[in-house]
Amino acid sequence: MAGPRFRYASCYSSWRDEGSQGGDQVPVSTVMSNGLYVSAAGAEVQSRRLQTLSNNLANVDTPGFKREIAILQSRHAEAIERGTVQPGSGRVEDVGGGVEFAETKTDFTRGVLRDTGIATDLALDDENAFFVVRRDDRELLTRAGNFAFSDDGALTTQEGYPVLGDDGPIRIDPTLPWRIENDGRVLQGNAETARLRIAVPASRGDLAHAGGNLFAPLAPVGSADGAARRVRPGFLEMSTVQATTEMMELIETSRAFETNIRMIQHHDQITGALVNRVLKAI
Repeated sequence: MAGPRFRYASCYSSWRDEGSQGGDQVPVSTVMSNGLYVSAAGAEVQSRRLQTLSNNLANVDTPGFKREIAILQSRHAEAIERGTVQPGSGRVEDVGGGVEFAETKTDFTRGVLRDTGIATDLALDDENAFFVVRRDDRELLTRAGNFAFSDDGALTTQEGYPVLGDDGPIRIDPTLPWRIENDGRVLQGNAETARLRIAVPASRGDLAHAGGNLFAPLAPVGSADGAARRVRPGFLEMSTVQATTEMMELIETSRAFETNIRMIQHHDQITGALVNRVLKAI
């Protein structure tokens, strides 16, 4: 008599009648059990969340840094995602598919303004406004106002990127006194040398992280006017990362990751034990 036929099922195990003589039911083989898939997916998700939290903690003292929030969501079982089973059917394949990493969101809440007393440190009152800098011929936005004048009079970021005004990179005569007004004008004597370019995106959802405290606009940005242009010389916006909160979430995520790893090991041991029992029975 021919041996039993097995059908591949990647995420669940059950018994199906294959129409063998006598109405016998035969096992559906599984390459990997549902529990092992769910645990592996959970470990991968928690690993990515750990990366996000670690990056936040690394920038706890970075001026103008905006913390990232990892967004997780539950997922359907593979059979439902493939369309072979309808959700809510109550079948054995209609089980939870674990969790998946959806995206990261940026918390654009304004950070605390610190009084540094440094004339080239600038902060913006309006949380929707951004300074504009240039990196490799690309205009980027930032809330970090820890600028400095170079020896030749160019206003730059700490990384050396030019800070842009309404007419291009800001530059002064380094031999003359200067001051920056609350409206963003750079004055030398009574003459206006430059005017800070303050940008306001139509939506902060149109901003993508470009490394550190820099953001790349994905859509055209407008120019700030009125109260949105208010600049505070001598102040610096700090990071929105709260070290205590991030550490608590880091510990929680680490434990979740370790739990998923232990579940993977547990499923592996069970599978190994079952294989050994089958081999002994042959």
